[in-house]
Amino acid sequence: METKLEAIAAKARKETDLKFTSLCHHVTRELIWESLCYIPPDSAPGVDGITVDEAKEDFGFWVEEMLRSVHRQGYKAPLVRRAWIPKPGKTAKRPLGVPCIADRALQRSVSIVLSCIYEQDFLACSFGGRPNLSAHHALATLNEIIAGRKVSWVLEADLKNFFGSLDHGWLLRFVEHRVGDPRILSLIRRWLKAGVLEDGEVHPSETGTPQGGSISVLLSNIYLHYALDLWFEKVVKPRLRGEAYLIRYMDDFVVCFQFRSDALRFQDVLVKRLGKFSLELEPSKTRLVEFGRFALRDAKARGKKLETIYFLGFTHYCTRNRKGNFRVGRKIEKTRFRRSVQNLRSLMREIRHHSLKEQSNKINQVLRGHYAYYGLGGNIESLFKIYRFTERYWHKMLCSRSRKSYITWERFQFLKQVFPLQRPKISLPYSRMKSFAVL
Repeated sequence: METKLEAIAAKARKETDLKFTSLCHHVTRELIWESLCYIPPDSAPGVDGITVDEAKEDFGFWVEEMLRSVHRQGYKAPLVRRAWIPKPGKTAKRPLGVPCIADRALQRSVSIVLSCIYEQDFLACSFGGRPNLSAHHALATLNEIIAGRKVSWVLEADLKNFFGSLDHGWLLRFVEHRVGDPRILSLIRRWLKAGVLEDGEVHPSETGTPQGGSISVLLSNIYLHYALDLWFEKVVKPRLRGEAYLIRYMDDFVVCFQFRSDALRFQDVLVKRLGKFSLELEPSKTRLVEFGRFALRDAKARGKKLETIYFLGFTHYCTRNRKGNFRVGRKIEKTRFRRSVQNLRSLMREIRHHSLKEQSNKINQVLRGHYAYYGLGGNIESLFKIYRFTERYWHKMLCSRSRKSYITWERFQFLKQVFPLQRPKISLPYSRMKSFAVL
């Protein structure tokens, strides 16, 4: 199976205008089983109420009928159960689509096959939802562009309700550039048109793609590949006076410019371009900022301080290293820091009556995840803030277990030696960022 998919990838890489007219036979029983095993066992069931374990037990009964219906273009996509999850740090909630487990396995199988084609087409500026590319690659690339290229202005932007605004007509036209198999196109069309079940009522899907489906990430990347990435590389950059670079992670992107006039021109045409594809910028998260080593030099001459930019949970600012050379500094964004503190506080309140060993293991699990993402070069101070907060609050929780449970700091330090807290660690230092960047 992997050999056949590699052959598709090689053909797509060699023939950039080729339309693949026969792909559905690569969606096999084995690939669907592999996709089913990839789904976490505790995943929420869809509208049919079937769990992952139940879907695995009955796999032999439903998979053959599913494949037959797909090949005769008679597959009926089940309704998507809508759940609302809180937005971090906000009172508003975000809609989340929960497909049925079997349908989710089929979506992931189709996504694997299509990714073999589109991974050859996607540009180096796109990072989110792609294999072997993470937010750290996007951040390292941004670091290298600002520190090493002629950049003086940065436009940070975010799309408003992106997943709910995708135009189905445009999306299908984009997919048809490379996919000509009517069975695959029928599947995508039915997934897009599958209704949403909420509070016992069925709502039709006229626009957008529900967050939560395995195919949604790939489709959204395809949409922005044609609507934004290709347009920027082929149309915008040749018309600019200076250098310009785009870094996009899903619907969150920044554009770096050499000249302010280029940035202003791009900002004007960007609104028109996105409007053509039913997309809109989020005004509160879109702004043009003077940023970079040349901007730092000019600001110092004027006696002013540069603004910061926000991207992927970090606040980026201009600074210098010990040798006096320009460096992009970074620290955890304030809202993300408060979110991490709140999560740790809730966890320690919940487990304060558990054994010390169990508490230590669960706290360290959260801390390791926090350090793994936010442990970028220049951010060690923010990591120690989280560590010190965890240390103080854990002591407070241990002291509140009963009226007689007060623990002195000397005793607490001894307990920490037996059940140590995970200390901060930089996972991606400055020295590795250059090799980590995708340029």
